[in-house]
Amino acid sequence: MDPPAAAARYTHQLRDVSRDKLKKNKQEKTDENKIIEAGEKKPNLPTYSAEEISKHNTKNSFWVTYRHGVYDVTSFLPSHPGGEQIYNAAGLSIEPFWNVYGMHKTREVYELLESYRIGNLHDDDLVDHSDDELWATEPYRDPRLIVKTAKPFNAEIPPEYQIAHFDTPNELFYVRQHMPVPELEAGSHRVRVVVEETGATRELSLHQLQRLPAATLRAALMCAGNRRSEMHHVKPVKGISWAGGAISNAVWSGVYLRDVLLSCGVDPDDTEGKHVILTGADIDATGQKFSTSIPLATALDAGARVLLATHMNGEPLPPDHGRPLRAIVPGAPAVRSVKWLECITVSSEESSSHWHKKDYRAFNPSTTWESAEFERAPPVYSLPVTSAICAPRHGDAVPVRDGHIEASGYAYSGGGARVVRVDVSADGGRSWTEARLQQDAAPHREHYAWTLWTVRLPVPDHAAQAELWVKATDGNFNTQPERFDHIWNIRGILSNAYHRVTVRLHRSR
Repeated sequence: MDPPAAAARYTHQLRDVSRDKLKKNKQEKTDENKIIEAGEKKPNLPTYSAEEISKHNTKNSFWVTYRHGVYDVTSFLPSHPGGEQIYNAAGLSIEPFWNVYGMHKTREVYELLESYRIGNLHDDDLVDHSDDELWATEPYRDPRLIVKTAKPFNAEIPPEYQIAHFDTPNELFYVRQHMPVPELEAGSHRVRVVVEETGATRELSLHQLQRLPAATLRAALMCAGNRRSEMHHVKPVKGISWAGGAISNAVWSGVYLRDVLLSCGVDPDDTEGKHVILTGADIDATGQKFSTSIPLATALDAGARVLLATHMNGEPLPPDHGRPLRAIVPGAPAVRSVKWLECITVSSEESSSHWHKKDYRAFNPSTTWESAEFERAPPVYSLPVTSAICAPRHGDAVPVRDGHIEASGYAYSGGGARVVRVDVSADGGRSWTEARLQQDAAPHREHYAWTLWTVRLPVPDHAAQAELWVKATDGNFNTQPERFDHIWNIRGILSNAYHRVTVRLHRSR
């Protein structure tokens, strides 16, 4: 295997280790306050050459390098969530790939890596892995966004802006990237459509796509990890620590994927066991492009309204949101709405990419990284009902008028289900007040936008503070669970228990 490919596979998985594993190694590392970054040269440790390190490539002796550091991660192998993929990574520098997957560069991951430190890499084998060029063409981002990771860029919309606009302004729409943003030109861009069963291949320009019937769709996109930080408080999970800002709403314009597939000869009556693989232009350190898939039946379902979008809120797609072409798979986790779309493949197999096979799959609360069987867990293609309080914020002082306070937020359900009710409580669920809803007038089972809500909420007499709870119910009469511990999962996705904020009550004298 190509060494960069192996290294990237290793680094992508290393970040997923549980904090329990780190705690087991704590006695072997230096004081955590002294660990600023992994890989600093350390005196009194053995020095190894790259050639010698490369020989340690078995289950019994497995080494990797990072900057000056040499690490024996043999004992880590059974805990590696990616299974045997790690066996391809022995004896390699992981530094250039952490430049792509910048979320690895955290104190927790550095501490974990340093707990396996055995030596220093020989000075003659050091390579300068600068990432300046890799990120030099990143687009401008609005400073109001709440940045979770800088490289790749991942940022939330602040809650006050979620409720300020039913359709989120483009510059405030939350951003989820896996790799650097590719630079693509609308005039020269082509999307390739491949039908594996017949061998048919067709390339379409944006101008050719626009000859198909125009389509417009109002839809929210939500990361499957939205509100992960709340689940993390129950027990640590892996992934970006999203609060409630990994969801936004927009009006998308383009053409339906169904029309594109039919124009390419895909049989609408032959969908059983078939999939549509969507591949973007964003590329990882191994040369693999981002890819995921959806069932062909979904792509051809007129009610599912899967879109190939060129415009967002009436403007050409911004670079961060897929310019010049992206998929919109409404009601599904936003990972299925592939950006910078380059290829559409009708296949008898799901996407084989890491992001599809090893991510965005949920497990029961007892499943660990050691016991998880990703190949048996179904992909998440629809999102559960959820809601959040955007105002007031946790810790705010809220004026009480006539025994009531004002609160507002959003609610959402996947699969086209309309939110039919939002209930809010200020007394631990003993009483509930139904909120007023602002919604899109979409057809039954095609309600893909979010719902904004407001409520005038009674609060307990004489209380100095109150914990506000919110729960939503959708048109299938699914209601959010009360607690996170029964829906906890190692990936921290589908985090939809009641949202709670504690506020101080300010009463006029």
